Amino acid sequence: MSLRRLEDSAKAKLVKRTPRGVELTVVGTALLSHVQRLRLARDDLKREVSALGQGLAGHVRICVIPGLDEEIVGAAQSALLEAAPEVTLRIAVLEPGTLLPALSNGEFDLAVTMIPPAIPDDLGHEHLLDDEFVVCASTKHRLARRKRLTLRDLVQERWVTNLDGSAAWWKAVLAAFEQQGLPPPRVAIETSSRLQRYHAVASTSLLGLTSSLMMRKTAQRFPLLRLPVTELKWKRRNGVFYRRGGYLPPAAARLIEILKSTASQVALDKR
Repeated sequence: MSLRRLEDSAKAKLVKRTPRGVELTVVGTALLSHVQRLRLARDDLKREVSALGQGLAGHVRICVIPGLDEEIVGAAQSALLEAAPEVTLRIAVLEPGTLLPALSNGEFDLAVTMIPPAIPDDLGHEHLLDDEFVVCASTKHRLARRKRLTLRDLVQERWVTNLDGSAAWWKAVLAAFEQQGLPPPRVAIETSSRLQRYHAVASTSLLGLTSSLMMRKTAQRFPLLRLPVTELKWKRRNGVFYRRGGYLPPAAARLIEILKSTASQVALDKR
């Protein structure tokens, strides 16, 4: 009966009887070849849908602030690609003030950055880890052997900072000096390049400010150390952000879990 309905639909005979049994007609043979291709396409579609649903395939667009790109996102991307080789990634390293607006505008699926005091209503986030900014200097700096320093000890020093001085960490430095009634720190070099900042600090008597995460990395490449300035500590909370109610690719959701796991491991390694 099924065969009869199929022949009625095709308006042609699909099989014929022969002394040896039943054989496909020319139309039946042509239909079978299409059915086989459709079956393969169906199986491929099921596999793709399953992979996408489990976060094993797809494209994820990420923006991240300097510092977290190497320590957190770098390790997480490797873990994701190992578990899901078909996933593709686009990763942009941006300055802190630009990430969340770009995420809200739909330019990215995820943003890995510090958690601001006021979070936009259209964004959700997951906490990753806390980080501390520290004063760094060359291992040959005149203050390198001091076990305790105050801001007053740094008044005569010159600094390397970011290009426009708008970074939250530099604003915290300026506020700390002002609260102590001290003149603002003197800036010798402004640059948007992290590597230039580290190179300048390592090769001169200039001071810089970096996160404890980056300090651990850069100290392997540059002769830098942390100065124990008790009055100058600024912590930042870091998280991964996504759009509330927006489309979150399954691979992006999977990456969030990997980022959280990676951040937990990094926090343990810091202890």
